[in-house]
Amino acid sequence: MDGAAVEILLVEDSDTDLELALRALTQAKVANRIEVARDGAEALDFLFSQGAFAGRAADNPRLVLLDLKLPMVDGLEVLRAIKQNPATRTVPVVVLTSSHEQRDIVESYNLGVNSYIVKPVDFDGFMAAVADLGMYWMLLNRAPAPAG
Repeated sequence: MDGAAVEILLVEDSDTDLELALRALTQAKVANRIEVARDGAEALDFLFSQGAFAGRAADNPRLVLLDLKLPMVDGLEVLRAIKQNPATRTVPVVVLTSSHEQRDIVESYNLGVNSYIVKPVDFDGFMAAVADLGMYWMLLNRAPAPAG
């Protein structure tokens, strides 16, 4: 890892969706450093500098793009951990999932998600949605300065 701060943590277990999201974010040129977690446990380890990431500087990403249907630890548990911890509470989290389930939407907002996006099924729609998300959250949104 180089010394640059992570701008986006992309938590996605689908190879296809991961590839498309990375391509869209790269083409939109909205982030210099994207870290990928393939399951919820890896995302938590990264965010809280534990496990395989124990030596990582505890700087927060500027944005977390979070799938809900994840192996190991599901996305709702990852979201709960992020929003309950004072060190990560203000990190914007956007759920990017295939779930249209009302209970997932309600629970995500109850846990403090910043936005809930259902993945478009078609390639062009997915690419556009991810590029637009990156543009908004990385370039337009104003987040509080890190504490410390």
